[in-house]
Amino acid sequence: MTELRTLKVALLGCGNVGAQVARILIDDADALAARTGARLELTGIAVRTIDAPRDVELPRELFTTDADTLVKDADLVIELMGGIEPARSLILAAIQNGACVVTGNKALLAQDGPTLYEAADKAGVQLSYEAAVAGAIPILRPIRDSLSGDRITRVLGIVNGTTNFILDQMDTTGATFADALAEAQRLGYAEADPTADVGGLDAAAKAAILASLSFHTRFDLENVHCEGITGVSAADIAAAKDAGFVIKLLAIAEKLSAADGSEGVSVRVHPTLLPREHPLAAVHGAFNAVFVEAENAGELMFYGQGAGGTPTASAVLGDLVSAARRIVLGGPAQTETTIGKVPALPIDAVNTSYYIGLDVADQPGVLAKIAQLFAEHGVSIEIMRQTIHRDADSNVESAELRIVTHRATEAALAATVQAVKGLDVINSVTSVLRVEGV
Repeated sequence: MTELRTLKVALLGCGNVGAQVARILIDDADALAARTGARLELTGIAVRTIDAPRDVELPRELFTTDADTLVKDADLVIELMGGIEPARSLILAAIQNGACVVTGNKALLAQDGPTLYEAADKAGVQLSYEAAVAGAIPILRPIRDSLSGDRITRVLGIVNGTTNFILDQMDTTGATFADALAEAQRLGYAEADPTADVGGLDAAAKAAILASLSFHTRFDLENVHCEGITGVSAADIAAAKDAGFVIKLLAIAEKLSAADGSEGVSVRVHPTLLPREHPLAAVHGAFNAVFVEAENAGELMFYGQGAGGTPTASAVLGDLVSAARRIVLGGPAQTETTIGKVPALPIDAVNTSYYIGLDVADQPGVLAKIAQLFAEHGVSIEIMRQTIHRDADSNVESAELRIVTHRATEAALAATVQAVKGLDVINSVTSVLRVEGV
């Protein structure tokens, strides 16, 4: 029996995901060797503090604070430390040394992916990043490989488990945003500083990666319109439920055609109302799901655990085995399929629907004034519901209007909302949210 060669694996970072990757490399070494055609030897784990507490018990001799030396001797490097630096420098050093790299660093890829892709192409090594988007869900490989002969027209998905858990708690239990966030932190779904999640930045980085693969053009964070969920209130959730909708934070990338026939791509992240019968509306808890629309394949949905040490480690190991096989069998590395230069479009170019909540005076002619103003801006109203409220202290009645529009340009809808605010019969605009799936 031919003795298998050994490939040296360096692991950078040992957080929740890194610890599980190390455990699998050690515990499943024989199975991985059978699938790969080589033994994957974990030669070291670079960390900031060797004696830091960890959930997984690993051999102490594997730990080192000298990441630079560890990378120099590796055939395969797994980067799970996060952040921009020193992750960027270490990945470039690994590539220059001829090592294939697996990373889950969506922030780095969204900010400076082109530099890494070009370096990997020049060195003839593989740069893989399935774990950067949607945890265990295999979404990047299907887009890059399985759908490479098709034309993707739209990708929309729930790609951040923290925000989905918060919005789902608000929808199913009636919790406030603050209470739902506290519960997410208690369960380990949200960090102590949840800004990147609730502000939409984590989802925006993933949206840039999905858009780049789907439309063969490099998009970065600057190309993504980003709104988080901090402004979503319990009243918004209740009103959406009453109207038959659920609110989700969606990452959306879609190809749009202008009147002159030119094409562009809109990439955006924002809270969105979805009809409750839409497949993404049924994604609960911290789960993720990505909905892909292609010209020939039609509609596809990928669903699963979008975060967590063990699920994300599964995606990392899938990339690692693929890269190791390439080393064993030879042949060219998988390269980025970026060949086009489709322009990124501003949010104003998007064609969408709005949900608008209005607190208005309860008097004759209010509905007519509002309807006329919408018509003047070329925006058609699809649904209008009115609820009367009486203030217990002043005994003054007011009305709450909930309006869902037909699709129109974002620019026209934004101008309509601005004009509505100026009407003397409007007490306040209580909410403005985009709608998909209608």
